[in-house]
Amino acid sequence: MKVGVPRALLYYKYFPLWDTFLSELGAEVVLSPRTNKRILNLGTGAAENEVCLPVKVFYGHVLSLKDKVDALFIPRVVSVEGGAYTCPKFLGLPDMIRALDVDLPHIISPTFNLKLGLREFCCSIFELGGYFTKNFYKIISAFYKGLNKLRNFEGLMQDGYLLNEALTGRLSPTPKGSLHIGVVGHPYNIFDSYVNMNLIERLKRRDIKVLTAEMIAPEIIDEIVSNLQKKLFWTYEKDVVGAVFHWLDTKSVDGIIYVLSFACGPDSLIQILIEHEARKQGFSVPIMPIVIDEHSGEAGLVTRLEAFTDMITRNKVGRL
Repeated sequence: MKVGVPRALLYYKYFPLWDTFLSELGAEVVLSPRTNKRILNLGTGAAENEVCLPVKVFYGHVLSLKDKVDALFIPRVVSVEGGAYTCPKFLGLPDMIRALDVDLPHIISPTFNLKLGLREFCCSIFELGGYFTKNFYKIISAFYKGLNKLRNFEGLMQDGYLLNEALTGRLSPTPKGSLHIGVVGHPYNIFDSYVNMNLIERLKRRDIKVLTAEMIAPEIIDEIVSNLQKKLFWTYEKDVVGAVFHWLDTKSVDGIIYVLSFACGPDSLIQILIEHEARKQGFSVPIMPIVIDEHSGEAGLVTRLEAFTDMITRNKVGRL
């Protein structure tokens, strides 16, 4: 069976697990191409205007795969830890895709919800594996192999690899400049180079070392967000907040760029939280939000990046 995996949204967090698990059970995993103009146009033409850019991009990837595979893998990811949820768009994603007025292959959409406990989570794993085999032990083996792949992938990022480097296993040369900038946001915003107009490469070309939230150990992020006045109920936004305050506390970056999607409610709330807490605690590291949508222009991004990095460089030289 050819199973299509859209190269969007949670692909950037879990693909090593999904790819290994499905392949071990005999499926041929077909990955959609990297985001390009055609895929973005397909997505914006099919999706509702009100949804955020990453969801529109996901639609485009689904439509680019529909005639190439026997099934589409679109899990319903409700919760990946107790006491917290993912973004609402992940909860309804399979239903949104099924509602498209096009002929689609079968959609494999197991529900993963750790708030219901480990037993229910395991049932979802066996439900997914049951599409390919009835062998209980083969499903368990495939899952643990996938989990090991995911841990290795996450370990590479904590060792300093950027996400796309960790996926390929190839570490690019580290810039030797003295400027360090943290780039935060959902992985599908900061590592989809078409969507963000090649943001990270533009920084690296200016000899800037880029740090991301994935380079920080989860236990550090958990400890930081536990000190907030109110608990965060969105898992992936917690990573953004934890990364920003870790960098501010340790003074490990000269500036922070927060990439967020237009029309993303959680992103907007987290931006306000970060700016409020940073001012209240007296942090002086500059933070620049970059809001992206399908109409974002490259010229504007380049101008803002140049102004932001030049300002940080002048301030740093002035303190020496």
